[in-house]
Amino acid sequence: MTGRFTARRSEAPDSAPALAEDGVAAAGETSWQALPELESQIQPALQPEPGPDVPSAPSNPLLTDKLLDAKVRLHRRLIEEINLQALEKLPEAEMHAHVQKLVSQYVVSERLALNTQELNDFVSEILDEMTGLGPIEPLLKDPTISDILINGHECTYVERGGMLEPTQVRFKDEQHLIRIVNKIVSAVGRRVDESHPMCDARLLDGSRVNVAVRPIAVDGPLVSIRKFSKKPFNLNKLVDIGALRPQMAELLGAAVKARVTLIISGGTGSGKTTMLNALSAFISEKERLLTIEDAAELQLQQPHVGRMETRPPNTEGKGEIRQRELVKNALRMRPDRVILGECRGEEAFDMLQAMNTGHEGSMATIHANTPRDAISRLEQMIGMAGLPMTIASTRGQIASAIRVIVQLQRLSDGKRRVTSIAEITGMEGDILQMQEIYKFVRTGTAEDGAVQGHFQATGVRPRFLTDLLAKGIKIPGSYFDPSQPL
Repeated sequence: MTGRFTARRSEAPDSAPALAEDGVAAAGETSWQALPELESQIQPALQPEPGPDVPSAPSNPLLTDKLLDAKVRLHRRLIEEINLQALEKLPEAEMHAHVQKLVSQYVVSERLALNTQELNDFVSEILDEMTGLGPIEPLLKDPTISDILINGHECTYVERGGMLEPTQVRFKDEQHLIRIVNKIVSAVGRRVDESHPMCDARLLDGSRVNVAVRPIAVDGPLVSIRKFSKKPFNLNKLVDIGALRPQMAELLGAAVKARVTLIISGGTGSGKTTMLNALSAFISEKERLLTIEDAAELQLQQPHVGRMETRPPNTEGKGEIRQRELVKNALRMRPDRVILGECRGEEAFDMLQAMNTGHEGSMATIHANTPRDAISRLEQMIGMAGLPMTIASTRGQIASAIRVIVQLQRLSDGKRRVTSIAEITGMEGDILQMQEIYKFVRTGTAEDGAVQGHFQATGVRPRFLTDLLAKGIKIPGSYFDPSQPL
């Protein structure tokens, strides 16, 4: 096949000129069968005369088995007949018009009963199959959806506003879903099959993808997509949605600006990465940042950012690069701050070493339910490094490296809240000392299930206020008065 966008020569004598790669008709070549008086031919086929033998159209014909099968068969036919590389170079409107001609011809030949709107929807689905991710493409474009959860080819859920709800999206069969999965993981140089049935990947926009296939996925492929907003949340936006109060946001922003090292703790889906992205906006543009992640998803706004990502083993079980190796390597790359997307293993030791050796202001996220639990998990992860360290020395490393722990939680109504901001103040004997600065006090649950509560200052003034003051940042003392409403 040449480099032009062409289809196979139609058997019909009349054919439209093919489209060259630059969008100009190429003389002497043929494309799909021309459809003279397209509207007059299509509309009778799309809207058959009502009668006793004509069944009523389904409420959503695009979900019927016939149309699912037709979509997949048409997609295979288009893949065979069209130079997709040339197609993708066309403007979106022009590509839509040419695909619509092909689909219209197919609708007539297959006698599919579709009205004009349903035909346009069918064309959009075909385009999604050809250049996007098939049935889930509309879900990826929906800004109200934060998570897409696929449980086999017939069951798909989404999360809106923190609450799960089923959708009518489904795939033709398991092979259809596997093809979409392979399209996702191959784009980032990874693979998923029976020998490697689990995979972490990401989409082009940074959305996180986790895949599990047979044999570990008993009822078919399990796909979880954590979407990230094209416009990252900032602290002002988090204040507007009630995740924290302005005084808390101002204190956290000042701490990041003054290079106070902090950890963001929380459960799965509590908003740790969103908070990390929001806080990173307060880092000076004059600093060099290095990010280390399993799947690159941070959206830092600074101009001087170096991003590194782990690598899974190859087919021979070799070539794996873990976060610990990346952290060690990052320290040789002259970073001002190291930002660890998620700390979950022996790399915790190297991260603490970085925080204690001139990389103040570094940040990381960790899975834990409370600030005290976050400290316990750090101790356990340092133990995973296999170094002969006592509990006292481990806690001493933590106390000297980390100053602030920001705790997040996804509440029962689906909303995310900063439930605690705590400061590590040092050691007293073998005990690591911590004081809470702000907390979220839950008072009840409304009839509609909404969590009721308020943010409250504990009355404790953080010790790092002296560091902020030394760098010209002043925080009013009233921010820490428990009698003042936040």
